[in-house]
Amino acid sequence: MEKRESVELSVLYRISQAMAHRRDVSALLQEVFDILEKEMGMSYGTLTLRRPDTDVFVIEASRGLTPEEHKRGQYRLGEGITGTVAKSAKPEIVPDLAKDSRFLNRTRSRKGTKGAFICVPILHQRQVIGTISIDRPSAEENTLAKDLDFLRLVANLLAEAVASIREQISEQEGLRAENEKLRRQLGDRYQPHNLVGTSKEMRAVYDQIAQVADSVATVLIRGESGTGKELVARAIHFGSSRRQNPFISVNCAALPENLIESELFGHEKGAFTGAAQQRKGRFELANGGTLFLDEIGDISPAVQVRLLRVLQERSFERVGGDKTLSVNVRVITATSRNLEDAIRAGRFREDLYYRLNVFPIHLPALRERRSDILLLADHFLQKYSKSYSKQVKRISTTAINMMMAYHWPGNVRELENCIERAVLTTSDDVLHGYTLPPSLQTSEATNTALVPESGACLQTMVESFEREIIVDALKRHRGIAAAAARHLQTTQRIINYRIQHLGINPQDYRR
Repeated sequence: MEKRESVELSVLYRISQAMAHRRDVSALLQEVFDILEKEMGMSYGTLTLRRPDTDVFVIEASRGLTPEEHKRGQYRLGEGITGTVAKSAKPEIVPDLAKDSRFLNRTRSRKGTKGAFICVPILHQRQVIGTISIDRPSAEENTLAKDLDFLRLVANLLAEAVASIREQISEQEGLRAENEKLRRQLGDRYQPHNLVGTSKEMRAVYDQIAQVADSVATVLIRGESGTGKELVARAIHFGSSRRQNPFISVNCAALPENLIESELFGHEKGAFTGAAQQRKGRFELANGGTLFLDEIGDISPAVQVRLLRVLQERSFERVGGDKTLSVNVRVITATSRNLEDAIRAGRFREDLYYRLNVFPIHLPALRERRSDILLLADHFLQKYSKSYSKQVKRISTTAINMMMAYHWPGNVRELENCIERAVLTTSDDVLHGYTLPPSLQTSEATNTALVPESGACLQTMVESFEREIIVDALKRHRGIAAAAARHLQTTQRIINYRIQHLGINPQDYRR
């Protein structure tokens, strides 16, 4: 008897010491089970915690369970022995698990059900916030009763610590709920990583998206081809209350003039040759959501008239039909054309222009936001390295210089295509300048000034490759030409000649 009491006092003392020194409550609970296992021979033990605002108790700490078994331990109030203890707030002794039908073996950790099971509630401010249970070898009733009394002492000792971890979980779930709310407000599918850029021009675009997203205003996105107008349209849609409804995109320039009316408004069976059945148009398909009309400046005057009516009255008829259909559609349009010039030339209706231009957003060309070029290049590098299962880790100095010097007439789309090509053609973990397309291999971009302005050639590409190798060697050896020559297994005289010929300044790499 004295030995048991001594052991129990030792256990309680060690637990209290652990509580005094441990700041991580989860680590504390694991240490408690370490003590119980070592001092009392406990083989299985679990501590469950009630999830805030629910009737579900889940295992927070355990001993003798694998991570998979640990995850399975969830009990509703009144479910199984653990749930019964949680509901009644009274401890339970089960002398023989094999004879108790309430035992669920939810964790599926026990190969058999021999032995006793003791479970006690953890009470904080008279509320059950968790339970602690242990498996014990079958024993006499008075021995199990003493085990129960001791486990109650442990539960009382841990109550404050368990309440603390429960509050932490509640705060974390509150933060998750708040983050989820913010994600819904911003749009789950189109977070800022889909619109890469930190330049002041792009920050102004982000501000405009935030201002207009949750309204019903018609938006006109303007900018050169390849600047990402559809991405902005999607960001507006998925940042609005319509995010759960369709986003339908139509490229007006890609559709023949005789088909665009049918595509937008649909047609009835027999409306024209080939109309074998009724077909819904894009306006109907986008009902409740957003319709994005790209290259709106290319639609014909006849379609412009019908489009103006839809925007004003939110109703239309299918081609060949006489039934008026009403729709609730938010319209976002985009164009790379100068609509003001088109109005003056009589190719675009002025009244439609003012109806579309309620909230204009201008997307800058890539050459107007050069500070974003490297961000975009790195984004596409990661994207295509993953797509093509390559380990391209960085962009060489020469390649960076070439990209920064280039004027990018195709904007972000051209940059993406260049990076994809370079990732495909590179043979190591670096994106080199010579892997970029020939359109970037110019004397201006490579600073070689060895070929006429007519374009790139073999000599340009060879010397670009040579320049890149020498620059990398100088960077590695802090601008020391002699060390770079040894690294490249050549003489200092040859290196100095090539440095002078290529216009490289070793002083740039001294630091």
